[in-house]
Amino acid sequence: MKRRTIDLVVSAAGLVIGVILLVAGFVLTSNANFAKNYVHDQLAQEQISFPTSDVIAADPATAAKPCLVQYAGQELLTGKQAECYANSFIGLHLSKMGAGTPYVGHSYAALGDDANAIKAQITAAGSDTAKVADLNKTLTAVNAQRDTVFKGEMLRGVLLTSYGFSELGAKAALGATVAYAGAGVMFLLGLLGLWHGARTPASRAFAPVEPAEARREKAVANA
Repeated sequence: MKRRTIDLVVSAAGLVIGVILLVAGFVLTSNANFAKNYVHDQLAQEQISFPTSDVIAADPATAAKPCLVQYAGQELLTGKQAECYANSFIGLHLSKMGAGTPYVGHSYAALGDDANAIKAQITAAGSDTAKVADLNKTLTAVNAQRDTVFKGEMLRGVLLTSYGFSELGAKAALGATVAYAGAGVMFLLGLLGLWHGARTPASRAFAPVEPAEARREKAVANA
């Protein structure tokens, strides 16, 4: 096969791969922009803002959270902000719910088990009016805590979902950058290959076989 033919075929294949990578880059960029804009618009509708600097500084627990200090007073509009608010603010307050009781920091599901256990104790107390009254008071407090925890966990889940979606968009943007870089390399190599092929004589063979006579002469000379 002629050297020029190989150069042209390989260069054309490289250009085709470059086009494919370029199209992939456009698709990934579109997905990244969609994720970024969608997360922004949905979070904007929630109208959530971080506590101001003075509020954060007043509580040692929140003051110890670097992201809360960073986003103090800002409107929550990005995936990173959503992660911070969900874990460092809502998560922190959920962990303190029920402070001073055996149910501190319990999740919604765990508080359901706690409520059922208290109901069983009420049944077992029978006619012990004082004990039943105390247990009913505890049950009311646990149910109230459970309702609050449910709302907090739901909002936290929504915010973390937004964060996860934004991270997918960020990875798509990174993939687009890699695709663009790959396309650029393939286009450059393809064009260099075409240039080399155009300069190669049409009669030049690829890896030509040395004539037998020349091989014999070399063998004699090396003997």
